Amino acid sequence: MTPLAATLAARIAATGPIGLDDFLAAAGQGYYAAADPFGARGDFVTAPEVSQMFGELIGAWLAQVWLDQGAPSRFVLAELGPGRGTLMADALRAMAAAPGLLAAAELWLVETSPVLRRAQAERLASAAPRFADRVSALPPGPLYLIANEFFDALPIRQHRRADPAWQERRVGLAGGRLAFEWGSLRIDPDLDRRFPLTADGVIVETCPVGEVAAAVVGARIAAEGGAALVIDYGAWDGVGDTLQALSRHAPVDPLAAPGTADVTAHVRFRALAEAASPARAFGPEPQGAFLERLGIAARAARLARGRGPDVATLIAADVRRLTDAAEMGTLFKALAFVPPWTGAPPGFADGPEQP
Repeated sequence: MTPLAATLAARIAATGPIGLDDFLAAAGQGYYAAADPFGARGDFVTAPEVSQMFGELIGAWLAQVWLDQGAPSRFVLAELGPGRGTLMADALRAMAAAPGLLAAAELWLVETSPVLRRAQAERLASAAPRFADRVSALPPGPLYLIANEFFDALPIRQHRRADPAWQERRVGLAGGRLAFEWGSLRIDPDLDRRFPLTADGVIVETCPVGEVAAAVVGARIAAEGGAALVIDYGAWDGVGDTLQALSRHAPVDPLAAPGTADVTAHVRFRALAEAASPARAFGPEPQGAFLERLGIAARAARLARGRGPDVATLIAADVRRLTDAAEMGTLFKALAFVPPWTGAPPGFADGPEQP
């Protein structure tokens, strides 16, 4: 039993079962505070670590929406959960092509991990990043924000339909070890509204913390201008148990060793889009289609030019990993928030999609 597991077990023994979201918040805080999951530990690989093309295209996207909104002379450039700063470093390199953009940008990183803050500060030193613990702490002004694989790591709640009521999944004890259990039956009009056709026994997931973050971002963009790009894995309006834990790229029991594994769940994009109102939501678009519309093929060709067949093969493999349906191309999706008076941003269809 890990130290965190022992602490949680003692708490549960003293006060009773805790919500799944409470458990996940503690597990996530312990995990990201302990080490760099992108480094030697290598529990997972995100798209920015696959290829510089990913971050460069997002940087070009940010530059275009900034230009489309009149190139404000001062704005907040923010990233939620910036990892080691790889995505932002690549994005800034592409954004430098837009005259005046970097001079207008005030870079803010929303990050709570001391380990990752140090890595971000080092990699992005030339951009003088500032740090915030939460999105609501970002300073006022037009907000241009990116969030890649951020929302999937936020704590979720799970409920099971038991018509006409619901039961919430909790974490208790069985034989002295952490174990899932179901709470008492209760009527929940909000869950009835969100999941009206759910059959008995089906599990549904909500992410209150993620919806609050989306609401803050959406309100800011609607009032002060800007844009947000969310890229994550999930579905528009899914149901089912999607909770998973990974350690060194292998699935593990989420309860077995909290604080040592990356625990995530699929994002329900509809909930984020609704929470972000009155900002206008576009998407979700499959990541592969989104990157292709932004010109990943042309960017790959430029990178490969004059560098020999071996390098060209590696670049082509990176493109496939980011865009192919068998890799990251369809599971990962892009969702955008823009002010209600603007049209579709680059890479998105002309109207908000609701699959």
